[in-house]
Amino acid sequence: MQKEGRESERKGADIEERLLEFAVRVGKAIDALPNTRLGRHIAAQFVRSGTSPAPNYAEACAAESKTDFIHEFAIVSKELREIPVWIRLIVKSELIPEQRLELLRDECDQLCKIIAKSLVTAKSNQIRPEQTRIPIPDYFAISNLHYSLIILFLAA
Repeated sequence: MQKEGRESERKGADIEERLLEFAVRVGKAIDALPNTRLGRHIAAQFVRSGTSPAPNYAEACAAESKTDFIHEFAIVSKELREIPVWIRLIVKSELIPEQRLELLRDECDQLCKIIAKSLVTAKSNQIRPEQTRIPIPDYFAISNLHYSLIILFLAA
């Protein structure tokens, strides 16, 4: 069990590192934008969506609850999904050639898939209220009938 926890931590650190590297690459792409009105507008939006996934991911990893974790992961996913739109606008506006942004777009696509899969997994692992059981210590050693009666009594 500890090995799985450490491996999960390592994968999380790898994802965070990829998100940080991605933010650096976004910053370099932003610096290549022309100093025009459109270039500045795109740069301002692109810098927000391109650099926020890494700190939001770190925030999700430090979440205090499963619900908080899912919420933070959803923010990471939303920000990552915004980036390809900005890349398309940059290319369509002929501000930077498409081939210069292809690796950035590919990394964004991979990160989107990883985060989306993690979000689906987290949501499917979330305990629903109707699935929770009231813990009863083992020393009671009661039958299912008695357990049901206790639950009915506590619910009343």
